[in-house]
Amino acid sequence: MAEHTYEELKGKTVAQLRDLAKEVDHEAVRGYSTMHKEPLVEALCTAYGIESHVHHEVVGVNKAKIKSKIRELKTKRDEALEARDKKQLKEIRRQIHGLKRKLRKATV
Repeated sequence: MAEHTYEELKGKTVAQLRDLAKEVDHEAVRGYSTMHKEPLVEALCTAYGIESHVHHEVVGVNKAKIKSKIRELKTKRDEALEARDKKQLKEIRRQIHGLKRKLRKATV
């Protein structure tokens, strides 16, 4: 079996995927000639033993530090909710929102 990646399989045409499936003897690719692209990619991933999703990576920021800060803010948010302090609640929610956006921006 040739080594393939999920991204590589996703970029191929249905005809190319069916040619690959023709060479594989696996339960998951039975009926490959009538499969559409998505199920065919999933079946080939199962047959080749590769993960069938894209992995994202955070680059340029300390993810653990930001996540711990978000957890701290969430406990403060819960306290502000109980105290019914709307001003502090809004401030904390904005901080949490900003940190989450920072993480998403750094995701590649």
